[in-house]
Amino acid sequence: MKRWIWSLLFVGVSLCMNAQTVDDQYEMCRFISAKRDTLPYRRLQPQVTGADKKAPLVIFLHGIGERGSDNKRQLTHCGQAFLNPAYRDKYPAYVLFPQCPSDERWVNDRMQEMLKELIESYLVKPGVDRHRVYIIGISMGGMGTYELVSRYPELFTAAVPICGRANVRNLWKARDVKFRIFHGDNDPTVSVEGSREAYKALKAAGADVNYIEFAGCGHESWYPAFNYPDFMEWLFSQKKR
Repeated sequence: MKRWIWSLLFVGVSLCMNAQTVDDQYEMCRFISAKRDTLPYRRLQPQVTGADKKAPLVIFLHGIGERGSDNKRQLTHCGQAFLNPAYRDKYPAYVLFPQCPSDERWVNDRMQEMLKELIESYLVKPGVDRHRVYIIGISMGGMGTYELVSRYPELFTAAVPICGRANVRNLWKARDVKFRIFHGDNDPTVSVEGSREAYKALKAAGADVNYIEFAGCGHESWYPAFNYPDFMEWLFSQKKR
């Protein structure tokens, strides 16, 4: 477990900006599930695609405040990070930002099943690297991340839950997924104990897990997390064993 001083990390906070600055750069899409439910999502594709140029798949799960049906609000936090030209050149990827309906949560059965189907619909694409599937979630999305990798660990290579909490009794199922967990120790919305307990449970299960806690940071720990020195480098270097 690592502790990081929050006050040092305001440099580069522009990585996560308002969705209005990124909206037109993500393609608007809708996924229809086997049960005919609709899941709106935004997509960013590699600048160069092709079956001979396999790229990883990244799924980002937003927090409770970005729920809805406008297929836009989910880009509010951290959509800008994946548009950084240097990152797009160095780490080409398919990046998906699904949007949870206002009356649902990511941990609910219906949403878990839809997310699984959405991911599987990309894993059959010839340009997607099935050995490099990454999921990131903030707050409610962090909770959804823990739940999804516990239910369907075979789908994922690495998971980055930020300021979330988990059903720790099921986390052992995700022991083969690599984790980086982030949380602020002054979070008034989701207690930091949620991440501490998840870290301990994963460690006890033998998982490859690293926990970074930001001293003095409140709920919006996704800002220092995305600005953590090797955030993107670590994420995109992960491959299935």
